[in-house]
Amino acid sequence: MPRSTPCPGTGSTLRVAALQCGLLTVLAATVGLGAPGWAAGFVYSFGLSVLTCQAMHTARRTALGPADRVTLARAMLTGCVAALTADALLHETPSGVLVAIAIVALALDAVDGRVARHTGTTSAFGARFDMETDAFLILVLSVYAARSVGLWVLSIGAMRYAYVAASWALPWLRGQLFPRYWRKVVAAIQGIALTVAAADVLAQPLTVTVLAVALVLLTESFGRDVVWLWHRRAAPAHAGRPAPGTRPRPAQAAPGPARHSRRARA
Repeated sequence: MPRSTPCPGTGSTLRVAALQCGLLTVLAATVGLGAPGWAAGFVYSFGLSVLTCQAMHTARRTALGPADRVTLARAMLTGCVAALTADALLHETPSGVLVAIAIVALALDAVDGRVARHTGTTSAFGARFDMETDAFLILVLSVYAARSVGLWVLSIGAMRYAYVAASWALPWLRGQLFPRYWRKVVAAIQGIALTVAAADVLAQPLTVTVLAVALVLLTESFGRDVVWLWHRRAAPAHAGRPAPGTRPRPAQAAPGPARHSRRARA
C-alpha cells in the first residue's frame, strides 16, 4: 500500500500547538480561564496546527520564513483573544487583557510585511497566512463586541466568510482582483474599531456610530469588488476574440492577484 506523504512542517505545527497551549496556561494562571475558554483555545490550537500543516504541504514548504513567524505569533495571540471571548460569552471577564492582546496582534500586522520585504521572502503562502489571521481576529473581536452593541456587529466579522461561501456557488467571485490600497485601509479600520468597542472607552452611541461607519466602509469595499468581478465574469470566454473587421490587439496581462493581505511573502 502506498504511504501517505507526511506534512513537511509537522515538527513546526506541533510546536505551534505546544506554544498555544502554553499561552492558554499563562492566561489561566493570570486572569483565569474557564471551561469555555479552554475548549475554544484547544479547538483553535488544533485547527491552526492542522491548517498550517496542510498549507505548508500544498505550498511545498518545509519551514516557516521570518515573516511567517511574525504572522504565527499574531495567530497565537488571536487564539488567546478567542479563548477570552468564549469565556466572556458566559460570564464577565476583564476586557483589559483581551484589548491589550488585540492591540499587540494588530500592531504586528504592520511588522510581518516589512520583514518579508526586507528579507526578500514574499510569497502567496505568506499572504494567505496573513489574510486568514486578519479575518479570524476580526471575526472574534466582532463576537466580543456583539455582546454589548448588538448582533448586527457580527456582520463585520462574517462578511469575508460569507464572500468565500458565495464563491463556492458563484465561481466568478473567485476571479483575480486588481491591487487596491483601500482594501488594506478598510481592513485596518475594522480591527481598530472593534478593539475600541471591546475596550468600552467611548459612550455607547459613539461606539455604535464608529462600528456602523466601519461596517459601511467594509460593505462598500466588498461591494466594489463584487461589481468589478460581475462585469468581468464572462471575459475569459471572449478573451482574444477580436470584433469583426478589426485587427487583433496585443495580449494584455491579466489583473494581479487579490490583495486582501498587506503583503505577499514567504
